[in-house]
Amino acid sequence: MKPHSAGPSPVIELRDATKSYPGGVHALRAVNLTVHAGELLAVVGPSGSGKSTMLNVMGTLDKPTTGTVEVAGYDVSALSDARLSALRARHIGFVFQHFHLAPGRDAVDNVADGLLYAGVPPKGRRRRAREALARVRLAHRASHTPDQLSGGEKQRVAIARALVGAPGLLLADEPTGALDTASGAIVMELLHELNASGTTVCVITHDHEIADALPRRVRFKDGEIVSDTRCTEPTATTEEVTP
Repeated sequence: MKPHSAGPSPVIELRDATKSYPGGVHALRAVNLTVHAGELLAVVGPSGSGKSTMLNVMGTLDKPTTGTVEVAGYDVSALSDARLSALRARHIGFVFQHFHLAPGRDAVDNVADGLLYAGVPPKGRRRRAREALARVRLAHRASHTPDQLSGGEKQRVAIARALVGAPGLLLADEPTGALDTASGAIVMELLHELNASGTTVCVITHDHEIADALPRRVRFKDGEIVSDTRCTEPTATTEEVTP
């Protein structure tokens, strides 16, 4: 399986991507978005704006009705289900609002589950899971089950699970939505640290305060990108990015 073109490729690129459903519902309308390696951005908008559909399309969990989606240079529409699953496992990590941790399994096993489809032997999965937990500052909670963890700790375990396969892109869907303010701040600090170490991070959120604290903000409304701005300086100065 090779990318369709030579040379460096964006981590993800959407070109005129649409997603329509029966009854004339248009969740995405000709969306153009390019995310390059090392970016930290927010996709922000109110409920019903198309953010969740955008997440599913960016994460290859769903295919667009029309248009093109490329991940690491691969045209998603040209891949079989098996190759698409392999691409997703290798290049994309997911963090969800409600953690999706397996009850009764400790943090190491929950993180190791992120490598189930990567062909890594069980012993290697657990070793890499411990390393990922250390990255999110939870090595001391490795033997704890979800019911023994706080909300913020559960989200950090979920982030470790998303990172254990070293994906090029981390998609975080409302990562602070189920957390109190202090725990949410810790999670966002961690996402900033991971980005600084080289991980490309996209945060999907309705929270404009969270979005405004990130270097790039892609604002959604009614299935369309209405603005795409990024900071040019450490201050609040922004510039428009051509979709």
